[in-house]
Amino acid sequence: MSVSDRPILIKKVKKVSGGGHHGGAWKVAYADFVTAMMAFFLLMWLINTTDPEQKRGIAEYFAPASVSETTSGSGGILGGTSLGDDGPKSSGSQSVLEELAPEAPATDQTGSSLSSASDAALQAEIQKREAAEFASAAESLRQAMQSMPELAELSKQLIVDQTPEGLRIQLVDQEGRSMFDNNSSRPNARAQVLLRAVSKVINQLPNRISITGHTSAAPGSNRASAPADWSLSSERANGSRLVLQSAGVDPDRVYSVAGKAGSDPLYPDDPTLAGNRRIAIVLLREAPVLPMDTSL
Repeated sequence: MSVSDRPILIKKVKKVSGGGHHGGAWKVAYADFVTAMMAFFLLMWLINTTDPEQKRGIAEYFAPASVSETTSGSGGILGGTSLGDDGPKSSGSQSVLEELAPEAPATDQTGSSLSSASDAALQAEIQKREAAEFASAAESLRQAMQSMPELAELSKQLIVDQTPEGLRIQLVDQEGRSMFDNNSSRPNARAQVLLRAVSKVINQLPNRISITGHTSAAPGSNRASAPADWSLSSERANGSRLVLQSAGVDPDRVYSVAGKAGSDPLYPDDPTLAGNRRIAIVLLREAPVLPMDTSL
């Protein structure tokens, strides 16, 4: 066979470039997708963490009605707004900020809060109620004096009034009608009847009590109180305390027992009068004290 008669064979070789790697366009698309998903979840999180009031403020901020018109600048929605009072958009963002700003707590003229004013009103109401209770107790004592024959005779020797310290009940001497025998610290039968009547009034209220003894000046003496009067007035106050406790008054309610001799006369113009010799029992204007727990 001649050379010209041989068949012609054509061999095609397929070239693969890049070593099996593809293009990177898909990476850009995937990155955009991930960014969009992150933005979506961030938006959902912000919506869940805002309260209805904040959502309303954001909606009003982006609403076209919250942007005021202007004839300066570029105009329209993109014309811009001013946060101050001097800008052309004085009613734009400023109105939204004023609506969202919290209100300052209300105070009175002195700058104190309203809670202190309410505390003062409560304290005044407590004092008013306490004064009413004292008045009721005094009236019940007067009624008891009138209803009982043995007390009606002694009504002139009992003085009841209200002082800044509290309700004061005084048992005073009269000429020929003494509460104690001469130089004695033990209340006589007349004083014991009055003290038992006073104990019923004391037991109606929870207030603590103070008991004070007083003496009168000796006739013709230049001094209001003799040295022995101090101990005598103290002993008479303590003797009255014992009678009250025997009549049912709780010992824990006794705040003080003291003697003032003749230093505080009921009738300063005449310290020698019999009315200056007295026992003063005061229901104090304060909360009662609970007895101590001895079980510890």
